[in-house]
Amino acid sequence: MKQKQILILGAGFAGVKAALRLSADRRFNVTLVSEDDSFRYYPALYHSATGGSRRVSDIPLGELLDGHQISFVRARAVKLDRANCQIITKGGGRLPYDSLLVALGMGTSYFGIQGLPDYSYGIKSIEEVKKFKDHLHQQMSENGPDHHYLVVGAGPTGVELAAVLPAYLRQVAACHGVKKRNFKVELIEAAPRVMPRLPKDVARATARHLRKLGVVIHTNQKVEAENSHNLIINGKPVPSQTVVWTAGLACSPFLNDNKFTLTEHHKAQVDSYLQAEANIYILGDNADTKYSGVAQTALYDAVFVANNLTRQADGKQPRVYKPKRPIYVTPTGKRWASVVWGPWRFYGILGWWLRRLADLVAYHDFEPWWPASQRWLALINDQEESCPLCGSHQAS
Repeated sequence: MKQKQILILGAGFAGVKAALRLSADRRFNVTLVSEDDSFRYYPALYHSATGGSRRVSDIPLGELLDGHQISFVRARAVKLDRANCQIITKGGGRLPYDSLLVALGMGTSYFGIQGLPDYSYGIKSIEEVKKFKDHLHQQMSENGPDHHYLVVGAGPTGVELAAVLPAYLRQVAACHGVKKRNFKVELIEAAPRVMPRLPKDVARATARHLRKLGVVIHTNQKVEAENSHNLIINGKPVPSQTVVWTAGLACSPFLNDNKFTLTEHHKAQVDSYLQAEANIYILGDNADTKYSGVAQTALYDAVFVANNLTRQADGKQPRVYKPKRPIYVTPTGKRWASVVWGPWRFYGILGWWLRRLADLVAYHDFEPWWPASQRWLALINDQEESCPLCGSHQAS
C-alpha cells in the first residue's frame, strides 16, 4: 500500500504532537519541518529565564522523535506550491505532501514601536532567554542593579516573569557580591487591569499577589518608544536598560506570504475540519478558532486532525471540530497560581500544584513517563543552572 505523505510545518506543541500521533500509523509517511532542532516548552521559559534549568524548556527534537517513524527536515518553509502539492524551503528544497499541516506558531510583534526591536529583551526562545540572563549578570557585575526592571505586557507570560524576577535579581546580586539593591520590578500594561483576557476577580487576586511579591503595577500605560537608556510611556521617559517585551504576538509570515485568507485576528480562516483549503490544515495558534493561543488548544487541534486523517484512511467521514474550553493556570511566584476551570477558581498552593501536575502530563504528551518525570522533577525542584559569569549556582 502506498503511504500517504503527511508534511507538518512547525515543531511546537501542535506540530510535534500531530507527528507523534500520525507516525504510529504505517499508512502515513510523516515529515516534520522546523528551523529549530529543539522543542520549546513555552510554559517553562520564564523559569529558565530566572535561573532554572534549561532542560525544562528546551528539549532536543532528537530525544522526542527517537524511535518514531518521523523524518525531520531542519529548514525554513517559505513558499507553498499549491499546483504541485509541494513546500519550497529557503534553500530551494522541495517537499511533497498529500496532506499539509501548518503549525508554525506565533512570532513577536512590536506594533511598529520605535526602538523596541533594538533595545528590549524577550523570553520566547532559549536564545532570547540566554541573552536576557547574560544581560542581568553583566549589568549587575559591572554597574550594579538597574533602578527600573520593566516587564511590558501583563498577560500570562508577563505576570509569570514579573512574579519571580524580584527574588531572582536578589540572587543575582548576591552572586556578584552586590549589597546595594535599590531596584523595582514594574509591570506595564496598556489595558485597565492585569490579565485582561481573564475574569476580573482573577485579575484582582493576581494583582494583589504580585504586589505582595514587590512588583509595581502600572495599567492604562501606552509604550511609545524605547532608546538605549529610557522607555517612553505616555510621553514620559522611564530610565531603564532592562525592558522585557511580552505584549505582542504576530502571525507567522508564511501565512500572509502565501496568501492564506486571514481574519481580523491575523490568523488563518478555517472550516469545521480545521482546513484552510483542501488537504491543508491549520493548527494551534495559526488557526482562527475560539480558544487558539494556548498550548492546550494546540494539543487538542493536533489530536483532532490526526484522528480525522486516520478516519479518512479508514474510509470514514471526518468529525466536525468542536472547540474545547481550556483550563487557565497562571503561576505567580513560588507556590502560588491562579486557576480558571470553567466556573471554578483556585488560588495559592492548590493552583500551583494543579499547574505542576499539568506540566507532568504535558511532558508525557511528548515522551515516555521516565524522561518526562525526570524533566518534571527538575522543574518542581528548581534545578539550578550556573551563573554565566561567576560559575556559582543560582535557582529561580
